[in-house]
Amino acid sequence: MTRKRRRLVILVCALAGLAGATALVLSAFNDNLVFFYGPTELVAKDIGPGRLVRIGGLVEPNSVVHDGRTVHFRVTDNRTELPVTYDGILPDLFREGQGVVAEGRLDGKGGFMATNVLAKHDEKYMPPEVADALKRAGRWQEGAKKP
Repeated sequence: MTRKRRRLVILVCALAGLAGATALVLSAFNDNLVFFYGPTELVAKDIGPGRLVRIGGLVEPNSVVHDGRTVHFRVTDNRTELPVTYDGILPDLFREGQGVVAEGRLDGKGGFMATNVLAKHDEKYMPPEVADALKRAGRWQEGAKKP
């Protein structure tokens, strides 16, 4: 084998190794990527039941039902509501009419199974993703007390 051919083989092997490593990194990144949606966006998108997503909006008044440790409630952006089921302990600041972000998966039946629920920490704060979703829906203005 000539010197030139040996260099070419080494270069091709190095490029193949780099391509394989890049594919593995992108695959791992895609598995850990979590997208944020409002209820209207989530219904409009065609997202499979197994995909990990975050939803945000307001906890609809009179929608919270405690069933032992399981909690059922609805998240809304004042256009679309999405039923959420969460098995666990809710944050102390979780209340109806307040902003919430839930992480989990769609159940395939039009509901959302949350694995983690986050509530806002005071009456002026709203997670930026929730505020953006409500702004896009035209339901929240900057400086308004309640969306």
